[in-house]
Amino acid sequence: MLNLFKPFYPLFFASLKGNPESAHNQALHILHNIQSQRDKTWGRWIIQQLENSFCVNYPHLSQSLWNFNFAHPLGLAPGFDKNAQGAGIWSSFGFSFAELGAVTYHSQEGNPKPRMFRLPADKALLNRMGANNQGAEAIALRLQETWQKQERTIPIGINLCKSKITELNDAKEDYLKSFQVLKAHADYFVINVSSPNTPGLRSLQGGEQLEPILDTLQSHNQGEKPILVKIAPDLENEQIRSIIKVSQQYQLSGLIATNTTIKKEGLHTKILNETGKPITEEAGGISGLPLRQRSTEVIRFIYRETEGKLPIIGVGGIFDTESAWEKITAGATLLQFYSGWVYQGPWIVPDILQGLSQKLEENNLDNLSQAVGIGVNNY
Repeated sequence: MLNLFKPFYPLFFASLKGNPESAHNQALHILHNIQSQRDKTWGRWIIQQLENSFCVNYPHLSQSLWNFNFAHPLGLAPGFDKNAQGAGIWSSFGFSFAELGAVTYHSQEGNPKPRMFRLPADKALLNRMGANNQGAEAIALRLQETWQKQERTIPIGINLCKSKITELNDAKEDYLKSFQVLKAHADYFVINVSSPNTPGLRSLQGGEQLEPILDTLQSHNQGEKPILVKIAPDLENEQIRSIIKVSQQYQLSGLIATNTTIKKEGLHTKILNETGKPITEEAGGISGLPLRQRSTEVIRFIYRETEGKLPIIGVGGIFDTESAWEKITAGATLLQFYSGWVYQGPWIVPDILQGLSQKLEENNLDNLSQAVGIGVNNY
């Protein structure tokens, strides 16, 4: 039934001329209500319709990583479900994993509104949300309630960010508190030191600043949960090398490339209509299609530097099969998207998976794992 709506999605998306953040929150509220009523007849029916429309099975796209089975490489990127409102329903949209957050130990309102903007001419989003979320304790309680009602059917990650009120020198304790509170309720954790919307956060990407955070977390983790670091696309190669070295030193489970970019040159959007200011003067990070090339470059660089031994989750500008295949062949084992899912609609998941299946056949490959990094030597 939902597939009948697919041709009209672009018109529906264009009709959402109101505040993007309000539309986003309304969508999450609806999803949370469906999830919480999944034991009711109408809830079961809606979830079944979602699964009929978006869930497909391609066994040759499955991979095993960190002792988890990923049915395929496509996952939901953080930022969409900050407060775990839809944690139990993302598998019904066809995702093989979902990353929630960013979560901070202290609840925080985030930056002043408006703080989320669509740039349709660029198929991009500009956000300066400021990691608004209800805090680790509240989110842990919601996840506990969710998993009591239903089993986790896909791996769930949590993106951890430093609380704005916490001084940079105290960052390691802040991350640790969030990790301890949420540890039992998720499968992997991501240390976010690359958001441009928390003052000073990106300075923690430096090796000397990152080491105490990882040392503290891994000392308490004792190898129980996979821990990854998410990096910015705006780093120089030497900075990325430093992060790789620290990641290997502290036996991280992988890197995520990349977060949003603060670079706004070259966009088709010149003036942000909501403010009347040049886009280059606007604070915040850009996600979506403008990030495609740079995020792929970073993935390729990490894969080369590590000889493919450090798993990479690729994110940034995935809108179709070609952009997904590009990141996989550059070295990404798993992929995440947010902007592409918003712009293209939820049918992007089965569409890309069908396309990836065809790519494997065209390249005489038996499993997606054989495609990871195969394009690196072409550059």
